[in-house]
Amino acid sequence: MRYTKARPRCLAKARGARRSAGFTLIELMLVLMILAVLAALVVPRITGRGKEAKITAAKQGISNIKTALKMFEMNCDRFPTTEEGLQALIQQPGGLPGWKGPYIEQQTVPLDPWQNPYQYRCPGQHNNDFDLYSYGQDGQDGGDDDITNWSQP
Repeated sequence: MRYTKARPRCLAKARGARRSAGFTLIELMLVLMILAVLAALVVPRITGRGKEAKITAAKQGISNIKTALKMFEMNCDRFPTTEEGLQALIQQPGGLPGWKGPYIEQQTVPLDPWQNPYQYRCPGQHNNDFDLYSYGQDGQDGGDDDITNWSQP
């Protein structure tokens, strides 16, 4: 008789073990809710970084081109004209004396981070020497997203 009483206890323990081995629907829903809240907080912060990175890259690109333009000016006693453009940093414009380029390592004039050409104007409207700028994300002149050499230190 002893064996018969012990047997139901063993079955009861086994049944309890099965119940504690899984998760309830409420527990799963709670975990999903927590993950959704975390995603709602983190994703907007991550997506804004790409825009900031492109703006920083455009400012750096303008700074690099400015340095190349100043080297051109030191050698040729002038900046490239608007017509010669930034291509004058790579290829000698029409037998210009003193040209010791290329002044940029790339074989082509670099594009801004949005794959548009940097804009160059000499003489400048905002600077005495030259204006160098990117139209920014919208690719159009004007607006708050333009990145310029006259608004940078």
